[in-house]
Amino acid sequence: MKVTRSTGTTVRTSDEIAVMRRAGRVVAEMHDCIRDALRPGVTTLDLDKIGRDVLERRGAQSNFLGYHGFPAVICASPNNMIVHGIPDGYVLREGDVISIDCGAIVDGWHGDAAFTAGVGEITPEATRLIEVTEASLHAGIAQMIPGNHIGDIGHAVQSVAEAAGFTVVREYVGHAIGEAMHELPEVPNYGRPGRGPRLQVGNIFAVEPMVNAGGPETLLLDDDWGVVTADGALSAHWEHSIAVTEDGPEILTLPD
Repeated sequence: MKVTRSTGTTVRTSDEIAVMRRAGRVVAEMHDCIRDALRPGVTTLDLDKIGRDVLERRGAQSNFLGYHGFPAVICASPNNMIVHGIPDGYVLREGDVISIDCGAIVDGWHGDAAFTAGVGEITPEATRLIEVTEASLHAGIAQMIPGNHIGDIGHAVQSVAEAAGFTVVREYVGHAIGEAMHELPEVPNYGRPGRGPRLQVGNIFAVEPMVNAGGPETLLLDDDWGVVTADGALSAHWEHSIAVTEDGPEILTLPD
């Protein structure tokens, strides 16, 4: 690991970024295949099987399976579950909103991304929550240019979400990513511009807004994984792994 003394952020070489781009494309394929399968009657275990099939087909490893004992290759978090839902026999229903978070390892390098989608026809408010959360992610990504700060990312995410009347989760944040899925520094979805480590070419972060339709408070379920909104309101989660380059941010977790 190459850590700069001035900021504490890791700078990756172009060759390392190229491998992470390959890992990111595996994650993107997992997303596409799972998104295509979202319909009433499908279980979250069915979705996990789809993710496993993609990993096997692409010769990649899961960075979720076995992570602190996590038993699956995806997190499947329906409705008021914010993150870290364990796939089980839950049957998707018309009108559900579900967040899918997953990752892949290729030659020791990690990719990590998440999306939220509706099952069948969903309410206008659920649609708006999903769209605003994705927009907040892209607002944060737009700040990932050399010389900016991590606080600029969080401020942009927070500004978009709160302007729409939603709230951002504070207990769970984004992170640097590379030879491990979760590396320092953290990337909060809130903050003040100009604060935190300065961004440099070669930094790679997983930015992941978690936005609630109600209040920002959270509760941890008895399984010690699933996190839900304290007030039962819907939540959405979007994430990409992004490299800071001389030409601006490059999203590594997009399809070929």
